[in-house]
Amino acid sequence: MRALVTGGTGFIGSSIVRELLRANFEVRALVRRGSDTRNLDGLDIERVIGDITDPESLARCVRGCTHVFHAAALYSFWVTQPGLIEHVNVDGTRNVLEAALEAGVERVVYTSSVAALAVPQKGIPVDESTPVDPKEIIGAYKKSKYAAEQVALGFAKKGLPVVIVNPSFPVGPRDIKPTPTGQTILDFVNHRLPAYVDTGINVVDVEDVAQGHRLAAEKGRIGERYILGGKNMSMKEFLGILAKITGIAAPRVRLPYGPLLALSYVNAGWCRITKTTPRMTPDTIRMSRHYMYYDPTKAIEELGLPQTPPEVALQKAVNWFRKGFAAT
Repeated sequence: MRALVTGGTGFIGSSIVRELLRANFEVRALVRRGSDTRNLDGLDIERVIGDITDPESLARCVRGCTHVFHAAALYSFWVTQPGLIEHVNVDGTRNVLEAALEAGVERVVYTSSVAALAVPQKGIPVDESTPVDPKEIIGAYKKSKYAAEQVALGFAKKGLPVVIVNPSFPVGPRDIKPTPTGQTILDFVNHRLPAYVDTGINVVDVEDVAQGHRLAAEKGRIGERYILGGKNMSMKEFLGILAKITGIAAPRVRLPYGPLLALSYVNAGWCRITKTTPRMTPDTIRMSRHYMYYDPTKAIEELGLPQTPPEVALQKAVNWFRKGFAAT
């Protein structure tokens, strides 16, 4: 079996690559020219230059593959170029799935996100069947993931054997960007987190997410969605675990929502002038009002998704960040 992995240089994608190698796949990783490839260094894989926004390169890269794992995306809550997120996440997904359909691959696993699901209300966990109101989706990134998921569902109706997975908030090694959750861990480790926001997240080991992708290829039902999640916890609980792991005191100051939202607008305006990236945006602060809790029962029961304790996953993340991103 030969699998093409898009986004293989990234956090989730590089874990998928390793999981597939363990399962004896031949792995071909799509790499954009000039990408940071540290997450793939030393692996016995084929690297091919291409871009999900370039259909011609995709046709070449998919050729000869039995499986496609589409994990590439622009994961950002701050993009100044209008339409860029939609172009990469929606048009790029359409290009990948079209190439897979034309190549007649046996199975496609599309990496969506819990961002494409319903917005949790009053701390009640959302599952795959919870109705989504597109008007409640906050921000360009989340809107793009919802739209891309609709594209994937449309291809399933056309006959493409595609399974959709929705990772929650993964933690672990090789978070080189890092993700917003990873940035929180990094700030904590570096004593740069004096306060916290009253919110909640679903924490999952990134290696469990990678296994979930492989299991979705093996056992997932075509056209179905599976939440690849772990444990729901408040930010206070999350920081409490980090405190036990690191020996660093957790912040005790909880930031109020109103002033923080106002500050985020000021920060965003300043960053537009200075052409820098804000640490918080109005969209991320609005999202923080919701406890982002999700129910992974379907993936656990149908796929056998593992449930690594968050303490173990966070320990791996802390170890990696403390090594200065050197571990692979």
